[in-house]
Amino acid sequence: MNPSLNYRNTHFITSAPDIRHLPPDTGIEVAFAGRSNAGKSSSINRLCDHKSLVKVSKTPGRTQLINLFKVDEGCHIVDLPGYGFAQVPLEMKKKWQQSLGEYLQKREQLKGLVVLMDIRHPLRELDQQIIFWAVDSNLPVLALLTKCDKLKSGARKAELTKVRAAAVDFGGNVEVELYSSLKGIGVDKLRKKLDSWYFPVFETDVETADDALIDADANPATDTGEASE
Repeated sequence: MNPSLNYRNTHFITSAPDIRHLPPDTGIEVAFAGRSNAGKSSSINRLCDHKSLVKVSKTPGRTQLINLFKVDEGCHIVDLPGYGFAQVPLEMKKKWQQSLGEYLQKREQLKGLVVLMDIRHPLRELDQQIIFWAVDSNLPVLALLTKCDKLKSGARKAELTKVRAAAVDFGGNVEVELYSSLKGIGVDKLRKKLDSWYFPVFETDVETADDALIDADANPATDTGEASE
């Protein structure tokens, strides 16, 4: 069984305009990406049980930087700039898109991608593009259909089935789940998925501790004091 992290301990570390300004590759990162109106900030806040860990703007698209958060030692969440909706100049949109692609394809410590899509408007062109980027980089993807509380139970289940069927065409490891920041739907599933992606960090810690015990058994401490005659 994978260890379970306490996501309430998550705290902000730094912001960067692109991959070159991020800290060196260490540990494991899980990135969150989505259209500017998909509820990404609210989803991360609900995951971490924080009301304002990530600022929720009334104007979609205000997040223009890559934001790095620490969950635990060696375990990080990356909040990527929102895409597709922001009322900003075209050149700025192109810059964000380039930054997203560069991060997904070149960041070696990235081990999983969470793509957030409004359940009422899933799999738009940019959503599909970012999932294809991830699949091409052999990254597992968890697609969350956010704001699912906006639909009745039958409608949300039908949409989930529809998107899961469409996700097969991406190839690779792409899972789809329902999510609601307001009602808490899907939060536990998201935490378990992140735990499984972070697990290699803890596995390495255990191996290091085991190696230390083996070394200690092979080289027991000796008393260097000389006995008096």
